[in-house]
Amino acid sequence: MFVEVEDRYDPRLVEYFGLKDVALRRRAEPEQGLFMAESAHVITRALDAGITPRSLLLAAPTLPTMAPLTSRLDPGVPVYVGTYELLREITGFHVHRGVLAAMNRPEPRTVEQVLAAVGSTPADRPAIRRVAVLEDIVDHTNVGAIIRAAAGLGVGGVLVTPRCADPLYRRAVRVAMGTVFQIPWARIAPWPAGMDMLRQAGYTVAAMALDADAIDLDNYVAGGLPPKLAILLGTEGAGLSARSVGQADAIVRIPMLAGVDSLNVAAAAAVAFWATRPAGD
Repeated sequence: MFVEVEDRYDPRLVEYFGLKDVALRRRAEPEQGLFMAESAHVITRALDAGITPRSLLLAAPTLPTMAPLTSRLDPGVPVYVGTYELLREITGFHVHRGVLAAMNRPEPRTVEQVLAAVGSTPADRPAIRRVAVLEDIVDHTNVGAIIRAAAGLGVGGVLVTPRCADPLYRRAVRVAMGTVFQIPWARIAPWPAGMDMLRQAGYTVAAMALDADAIDLDNYVAGGLPPKLAILLGTEGAGLSARSVGQADAIVRIPMLAGVDSLNVAAAAAVAFWATRPAGD
């Protein structure tokens, strides 16, 4: 159902107001049971995952190219169409991908559901059941990049601590290229006490940290990886908390050169995921 809009304060578009206000969106979106998806590719992945849209907001010039997407919608889903300038005034940024969708937030998984899903499909056949645990990573771009790396490098699931950024925030979803709809994830709480849940499920917890007792990643892998591995990654700047490092089963670091002590957490995650991939992948 296509609806032309011209008023930036049109009450039907309230869910799209002020998308750059991170603090507001972080609070309001989960409370309202919604999240925002940006770009045809991301929205398509959401639809493929069975997530239902509330509405779409389209830039009028993109209508012809968006036909494969809009043709998939139920007739009752409104597709609001306006100029690029109107979309910028409504959202607070230039929607250069031409389309946004307000979507119903899926029912959250439990930690138990995520761990049960890891390596459960025959096509995966992982020799190592791996999950990533993100401790207090507040940058949505990093969260999205880590989830994309996890999906692409065969990590079975992602767990995020209570203070970690929302994986369904618009920027995280965009950077993840929609893989957040494919890889199971959940909040793990309390933390770091929740580490016991991982051990009870048979996981060895490897903390990625700069520590005097840390073993180089290549040596850790060469020593033989455990059947189930949880890779623990810490927040930007400060890294993992001392409590989490102290409770981990192993402390692992990426060996660096040229006086560089560490990588951005998303880059470090990708390196760790690649190094611990199942043999033969």
